Amino acid sequence: MTKQEEFSQQYPGVYFLDANDLAALTDYVQQRGWLAPDERVQQAEKAGEGNMNYTLRVQTTARSFIVKQARPWVEKYPAIAAPWERALVEGRFYELVQARPEVAAMMPKLIGLDAEAHILALEDLGTAQDFTSLYRGKTLTESQLAELVRWLVALHRSFAGSEAKADLANRAMRALNHQHIFDIPLQANNGLDLDAITPGLANEARALQADARYAQIVRELGVLYLQDGAALLHGDFFPGSWLQTTTGVRVIDPEFCFFGPPEFDVGVLLAHLHLAQQPAELIAQVLREYEATLDESLTWKFAGVEIMRRLLGVAQLPLSCGLSEKAHLLALSRKWILA
Repeated sequence: MTKQEEFSQQYPGVYFLDANDLAALTDYVQQRGWLAPDERVQQAEKAGEGNMNYTLRVQTTARSFIVKQARPWVEKYPAIAAPWERALVEGRFYELVQARPEVAAMMPKLIGLDAEAHILALEDLGTAQDFTSLYRGKTLTESQLAELVRWLVALHRSFAGSEAKADLANRAMRALNHQHIFDIPLQANNGLDLDAITPGLANEARALQADARYAQIVRELGVLYLQDGAALLHGDFFPGSWLQTTTGVRVIDPEFCFFGPPEFDVGVLLAHLHLAQQPAELIAQVLREYEATLDESLTWKFAGVEIMRRLLGVAQLPLSCGLSEKAHLLALSRKWILA
């Protein structure tokens, strides 16, 4: 049974987004009121290679827009179940940030939300590339990084005390992410063949897995991650969630958002600058330009966890580095976490 057949059997009558069925897609977006009366769908194609969701760029006679469906599994790894309600949380995030132009201006606008089918319709940001090329030798510019840090500061400052805190608790997604960040990578028998990724990496993993103090601090950080905090976080602030468009840097995919410690978002950002082997002066720019209160020790601990999970966990990155570079990064992770 295909995943579509499984979905249709489990959720009869709920629309299943499919680029290959243009007639059904046209009917669907018309029924949702996402087309003007004289507008027609001309084509649909996959928009990027997202991990979590099925995302299409819909081209009409007048414009293009993005249609994105969350399904009860991870799109890239269909065997992994995922909270279906993540689309509703993401939609609520987009609704909330519209009140803050300094945040909303760097994100696509929400066109519509279908709670039954767990589908979002979003503004198409046009010709754009994500920043995963950083892992393959590209370098972020100071101005690009400054835009990203300013956006993060605005997000973290803007919604303290917001009544939306309960709507954006995102507990099911946090539980899933917690497993993959803080738990699975340090399990000795987690089924991951790390040597197939980089020969010798399994030995590096075993050394960290056997370090009781390291593992204990990672567990404590995981407990903190699951607790509610004051700041609204993006929750997955890495190069795959940033786009370079013709009008500047943009941020997408806030489906992992929650109210928590800002050090988590900043730590993830720092971790990926290290994973992408960005210049030291660029990495230093982050903490210099993050104009808000931050526990730097906690920030680096979260950075250490993110490096560890990206090298030893399921969510691998298209890194160009070999074993010696990965061993060095894991040594940094250990240093920051044990500091």
